[in-house]
Amino acid sequence: MSFIYFCKFHGFGNDYIVFEAKDLMGVFSIEDFARKVCHRNYGIGGDGIAVLEKSENKTADYSCRIINPDGSEAGFSGNGTRCAVAYLHYKSIWQESRLKLQTKSGVKTYDLLERTDSTFWFRAELGKPKFPTMANYELRITNYEKKLQITELNVGNPVAVVFVKDFDEMNWRAVGKEIETHRQFPEKTNVVFVKNIDRENVEIRIWERAAGETSSSGTCSIAAAVASALTGKTERKVSVHAEGGTTKAFWREDDEMLITGRADLAFCGEFYIQMRISS
Repeated sequence: MSFIYFCKFHGFGNDYIVFEAKDLMGVFSIEDFARKVCHRNYGIGGDGIAVLEKSENKTADYSCRIINPDGSEAGFSGNGTRCAVAYLHYKSIWQESRLKLQTKSGVKTYDLLERTDSTFWFRAELGKPKFPTMANYELRITNYEKKLQITELNVGNPVAVVFVKDFDEMNWRAVGKEIETHRQFPEKTNVVFVKNIDRENVEIRIWERAAGETSSSGTCSIAAAVASALTGKTERKVSVHAEGGTTKAFWREDDEMLITGRADLAFCGEFYIQMRISS
């Protein structure tokens, strides 16, 4: 039996449990562990876990794995990695303003803009979006009577963007759940529903791959911004309003994606688990 130290942070309500890799050496299955700790009744509760380790790669300072509540590993999480970087600052493990983080989808750069007690504001450089050969197309599903216009892109994670005039025009949760596992997306996808307010503001609802409905998502926020600019609905710099809060998103002319948002400490503690050492 063992106690594993953790801190739980959230980015606009999108919550992640942060662990250090050295403390999980005795965990036999990271997939089972993530399912257990993310359970909101029997565990700590979260939209995923972030596992931090000092990077052996000279191009990055630390590495971070994001494991979803169903045990699958995400390519990236805007809020999850922001929570992980906030942990490093909170514990005074990292004290410089800039940190380079190795993720499954590449190295991302985080600049600490402001800290107030246990709230941390970061600007993150996320790289360039990738588009399939056909980024804009129509998709037929069973949970909606009309064909849906989809804008597909990858911002570290795959995202399907659906533009709506009003969120009440469809059962977006049911639609999102079906699109997530649609045969069009063999590795599943995040789904973000976007309502354009004006040239510099959009509002979103999020169905996150392997997590379901979430109050915020960094990857979905930047995907909404990129898709809105790509289709001529907004400028390249927009405020993305989710139910949990507002993320500032900027798709620069050189295609680099930037988001500015916060990570708040919820609490720290120790999680009790029976260790099984793998051979």
